[in-house]
Amino acid sequence: MNKFLIFFVAIALSCGNNVNKSKDLSENKKDLKTETVQKDMLLGDFSKEELQQKPFSNWFQPAYEDFSPNSEAMATIRENIDDYEIKVLMGTWCGDSKREVPKFLKLLDEANYDYQKLELVAVDRNKTTPNKVEEELEVHRVPTIIFYKDGKEVNRFVEYPQGQSIEEDIAKIVSGKEYKNSYAD
Repeated sequence: MNKFLIFFVAIALSCGNNVNKSKDLSENKKDLKTETVQKDMLLGDFSKEELQQKPFSNWFQPAYEDFSPNSEAMATIRENIDDYEIKVLMGTWCGDSKREVPKFLKLLDEANYDYQKLELVAVDRNKTTPNKVEEELEVHRVPTIIFYKDGKEVNRFVEYPQGQSIEEDIAKIVSGKEYKNSYAD
């Protein structure tokens, strides 16, 4: 009888250990899936060069190369953009970001903008970042491009152009003309 009881307890304990191992295995699979998603999505601070690498170059390069900005708006941008520091929050998974950010970076390149004054931040699908910068800046939609002059926020471009094009919107912002994004109060 004692042998039977010991045998039964040993079997019961070993089954319990397998349940925990099974749970650990499923958690590991979940972690692996999250890592895979992260490889296809930038998160936190990043550089333009990262957008020019696979898998992001698949959408970045064609959008960047095919964009020809309006020359009048571009002249206004060239004349004024150096007065601003800029912070861009975007999602590499977001259609609006994929459409507007390559164009915006081409505008900066054509204006010979100093990238030392540009901060690029990628958000996840919940529009969050590891350091919660989106909360501090009250960013709810992407892309959001925030313009600072003398350390103070002047205006922001949010999600899509209000005028005919992104360059017309940016020209209004940097020249100090009245501009409201579609979510401004």
